[in-house]
Amino acid sequence: MASENITKALELINTFATGDAEKAASLLAEGYIQHNLAYGTGRDAFVGSVQWLASAPEKTTVENIRAFEDGDKVFLHTVYNFAGAGEQVAFDVFRFDADGLIAEHWDNLAAKVEPNPSGRTQVDGQVEATDLEATESNRELVRGFLADVLQGQHPEKTPEYFDGDAYLQHNTQIADGLSGLGAALAAMAEQGVEMVYDTVHMVLAQGDMVLGISEGTFGGAPTSYYDLWRVKGGKIAEHWDVMETIAERDTWANENGKF
Repeated sequence: MASENITKALELINTFATGDAEKAASLLAEGYIQHNLAYGTGRDAFVGSVQWLASAPEKTTVENIRAFEDGDKVFLHTVYNFAGAGEQVAFDVFRFDADGLIAEHWDNLAAKVEPNPSGRTQVDGQVEATDLEATESNRELVRGFLADVLQGQHPEKTPEYFDGDAYLQHNTQIADGLSGLGAALAAMAEQGVEMVYDTVHMVLAQGDMVLGISEGTFGGAPTSYYDLWRVKGGKIAEHWDVMETIAERDTWANENGKF
């Protein structure tokens, strides 16, 4: 059974498809804070986007794949097609206030593309969270991985986070296994492309599913990283991600910032 907050978050994103502006307004706090830089902030701005999509010639579609909860936050993994503009894979995070209304939203979106070198898509794989009793230990494992490996504090520890080469990869450019990750990083290095994780903003977890939200650069461009990892037996077993270039400041539709 989905929790009340997960149900509300799913109802909200589905208003993009149904055009039910009244429903959207009922789920949102008046002072709703928007971190998607392409949209205005506040409840009225969200409702306006629902109304605009409802008036578009081509219907918006919403397909939620995964939905998890961590305290006052719900995090979703979803495929959208806004007004026929093309399928996009997204991670959404919603914060709920004490009244049970959605008060804040963060997200990352990227175009849906063909399967990766191992034949995996951006959204297939395990859907439900398991091992709920291990939530906090799994969160700490991912915190360590982010610091040691992705932030480069102790890269020599990389093999400790994996069960040999048993690692399922959903990144669009990388093959399965620690070997696939190493080959991709080596190829990027040869091309002079650096993937830098400067700041970790959030680590959300439910059971074996842990979402890291980080800021850095990719090839020198300011980048937002949303990485979802599945942890099994104290090792990282599977990975999904959405990377998004952070828009130039003069294009922002709100002043809340990406994070």
